[in-house]
Amino acid sequence: MSIPRPEHPRPQFARAQWLNLNGAWAFQRDPGRSGRARGLAGDAPYDTQITVPFCPESRLSGVTDTDFLPAVWYRRAVTVPDAWAEQRVLLHFGAVDYDCEVWVNGVSAGTHRGGYVGFTFDITALLHPGENVLTVCAEDDTRSPLQPTGKQSKRYASYECMYTRTTGIWQTVWLEPVPRRYLGRPRITPDLENGGVDVEVPIVGDPRGLTLEVAAFLDDERMVAQVKNVPPTGNVFRVRLTLDEVRPWSPESPTLYRLGLVMSDGKQWDVVSSYFGLRSITLSGPAVLLNGKPVFQRLILDQGFYPEGIYTAPSDAELRADIERSMAMGFNGARLHQKVFEERFLYWADKLGYLVWGEMASWGLDLANPAALERFQTEWLDALARDYSHPSLVGWCPFNETSTSQNPEVLRQIYRVTKALDPTRPVIDTSGYVHVVTDVYDVHDYEQDPAVFAAHYDMLRSQNAVAGWQGTDLQPAPGQPYFVSEYGGIWWNPGQAGDAAWGYGNRPQSAAEFIERFRGLAEALLRHPAMCALCYTQLTDVEQEVNGLYTYDRQPKFPPEAIKAIMAQKAAIEEG
Repeated sequence: MSIPRPEHPRPQFARAQWLNLNGAWAFQRDPGRSGRARGLAGDAPYDTQITVPFCPESRLSGVTDTDFLPAVWYRRAVTVPDAWAEQRVLLHFGAVDYDCEVWVNGVSAGTHRGGYVGFTFDITALLHPGENVLTVCAEDDTRSPLQPTGKQSKRYASYECMYTRTTGIWQTVWLEPVPRRYLGRPRITPDLENGGVDVEVPIVGDPRGLTLEVAAFLDDERMVAQVKNVPPTGNVFRVRLTLDEVRPWSPESPTLYRLGLVMSDGKQWDVVSSYFGLRSITLSGPAVLLNGKPVFQRLILDQGFYPEGIYTAPSDAELRADIERSMAMGFNGARLHQKVFEERFLYWADKLGYLVWGEMASWGLDLANPAALERFQTEWLDALARDYSHPSLVGWCPFNETSTSQNPEVLRQIYRVTKALDPTRPVIDTSGYVHVVTDVYDVHDYEQDPAVFAAHYDMLRSQNAVAGWQGTDLQPAPGQPYFVSEYGGIWWNPGQAGDAAWGYGNRPQSAAEFIERFRGLAEALLRHPAMCALCYTQLTDVEQEVNGLYTYDRQPKFPPEAIKAIMAQKAAIEEG
């Protein structure tokens, strides 16, 4: 039987040896959260099976239970390869929603809170020769104001722009052998201006006597930089590589350098492979510069939902295909909306030259509650650390459409923390209608009449201000980049029966009317000299929301070339 999602889940931090644990696991619902008392962490029987890494709400899981699932349990046996006998064994989870505890042979290996970013347990001491039993419990309370849930519905059914929930394991699970002293995830900072790259690599274990060798390669095999015998500073290696050949990463030419890291002390301890792109992101007046040149960001809103897998793409090829579908219509990037996407999506964005903004699932939170802030911030910092080194990621936006009634100091704090951990990218404090402190001033505007829509931004041509926009106190600073980060959302579902569908505004009466409305809205932004970007809602339909340029099963609603002809027009900010 083939393993679902067999590809390595972490291409920017990989070792040669690993064991994919996706596939059939025993599965048990636990609606009363009484599983521990009933022995589900031990040898009590489970009543069904599930296919990991697909959530139990999804068809691909084989369970397809879309009711609220307060707790779920997983169990499977695994035999660690004999060749790993002298090494430590790490158990990795790509993502588990939301509160998770893991047992190995009936002994707790640890707990984790957060539904969007991965975590790891060293399970070496809990393993024994032969077959071992892994058990996972995930508890999920989508209706809790303390839990980030994004677009997961708090009602029994989906409605409007709220969709089917995801509970439990929804990304790859795998084992990995490592030596007693091993490398942590590299943090890679490009320096295009000086033709170099800075690499920081943490050490797990005693650093004494260790050195690091780092080499960069183009075309996968040709070495263009190498530094040997780098000693650690405390528990971190810090290395500057100066490249013999400088090839900037861009949408037109998404060059990636392969990076090899070897840690030794006379004998080789650990070998890790990674990669990076050489590019810069800076702000200059109303423009966002990529590699020193204005690049108008023609973005699409991507929710990251799939008909059969919900949060999880059915295959790695589908992650790539969604980017290619967007690019076929003339978009050069996306807002990754109300969800931290699988890292494989960012890998394909890096490979294909696709610009993305990272966002956290902030909907559902009561930000006036310190406990909610603590949960949000902890997971957001993990997302920043995971995705920092991806060249395709060009900006951060932790919150979406935050209410004016919520604590503005929360927005200020998360903005400052984000900038402190990543000073290389612009940060929007909260996308939409309210700002406290932001590098790029963004708004959401679902006006459907192109003439009225364009008039909303007339003042920017002379004053760079939209007085009293949606009641916000903070107005754009003179010359600040301006970004309409949600617009359009044109309702288009011809032939659909019933009233369950949802979209923005009045429906066009024909495909020709749709295209003309789409053109008028897009050109109002492309031709505006103060605009640095746009983001159209949205790439695909999602369940009952029918304002995608593709249907939920990824069929184009219009010839892609017709949309691309509009989006590919040169923007005002790119002139000259």
